[in-house]
Amino acid sequence: MNKEFTKRTKKSARAQNLKKITPPTTDIFTQICARELGVECIKEYQFYKSRKWRFDYALPKYKIALEVEGGVWTQGRHVRPQGFLGDMNKYNTATLLGWRVFRTTPDELLTTKTLLLIKNAIKGAFLQ
Repeated sequence: MNKEFTKRTKKSARAQNLKKITPPTTDIFTQICARELGVECIKEYQFYKSRKWRFDYALPKYKIALEVEGGVWTQGRHVRPQGFLGDMNKYNTATLLGWRVFRTTPDELLTTKTLLLIKNAIKGAFLQ
């Protein structure tokens, strides 16, 4: 086999793998947070390197995290025993590290309710 072809193939495979493990850090929700709340929100924020744990969304400046819990109605990973226990471990560790973790569903992510929750968390306000 041609050496040059092998080099290009390996380089191409590495580039494809890099794309797979490096998700985009912005999307419509992060843009809404910037526009409506004036804060930086990062998608897929890695908060614990040794376990490679990521938050779905994070506001690192305020140590606020938002987890979007999918599969609520379809018996997805988050509601199965192993997934549920894994999420508990992740959320408890995040809390020990000083993070405030809020949970929502995909249907509620882009709602005023979720933005208000984050806004109140930034202010330190408590809802009655």
